[in-house]
Amino acid sequence: MLNFKRRRERIAAPLQSPAAGHVPGHITINGSEYALMLRRHARSRSITLRTDPAQQAIQVTCPPYVPVRQVTDFIHQKSVWIENSFAKAGPIARLEPGNSIGFRGQPITICWRQGWPRRIIQAKGEIRVGGPRENVAKRVTAWLKKEARTLITADIADYSAVAGITPPPLALSSARRRWGSCSQAGKIRINWRLVMAPDTIRRSVVAHEIAHLRHMNHSTAFYAWLDHLYEGDRHTADDWLKQHGAALHAVIAD
Repeated sequence: MLNFKRRRERIAAPLQSPAAGHVPGHITINGSEYALMLRRHARSRSITLRTDPAQQAIQVTCPPYVPVRQVTDFIHQKSVWIENSFAKAGPIARLEPGNSIGFRGQPITICWRQGWPRRIIQAKGEIRVGGPRENVAKRVTAWLKKEARTLITADIADYSAVAGITPPPLALSSARRRWGSCSQAGKIRINWRLVMAPDTIRRSVVAHEIAHLRHMNHSTAFYAWLDHLYEGDRHTADDWLKQHGAALHAVIAD
């Protein structure tokens, strides 16, 4: 499976006292306010931070015994990383008329006229949407997911043919931590937001998960098989996701 990278920090020593203190709903970092989402997990052994540009939120996972004060202190210690993470994502993009998003790696503008047909038409760098304005975001999201399913289904067929296997079933994912996954049962899940990325990036993720059907690990044999399946440079694709992946999640879908 292909995972997002997160900021992780180990706690120096377990605390014996129970967690205490009110969990604030927001936290201010150098003048910028973010929503704070705290999750305590019994098996966690460290404080883990993750930024969510679409919600302007900082998500924290930590052991049950960590006091809230230690969590907030840790967040402030990592303020530079947090600010850089949000900056890398760029501005929030809403699926509203006049705004532009990526589609297969190219900018495309959402255009709306109430009298246009309800069926979305893509032409000349535009997504043309008709019907009630309040339904634009919902309909554009549905269109993006439909396009993603069509493209990813074709990708799976391509790589399955190279691998000499029957194409596995596909499920679209909205996961914020993984671009793709492959279950023990052989079901592939791919994040629909990859439809906004260049084709080579989306295809690299699909090839990665198809490769897992032979090797359910990240061994040398796995990467050798992946390099056999994928026609591009997987290192370049991985670097693109590290650099631009947060921006895909900065698009607020309905």
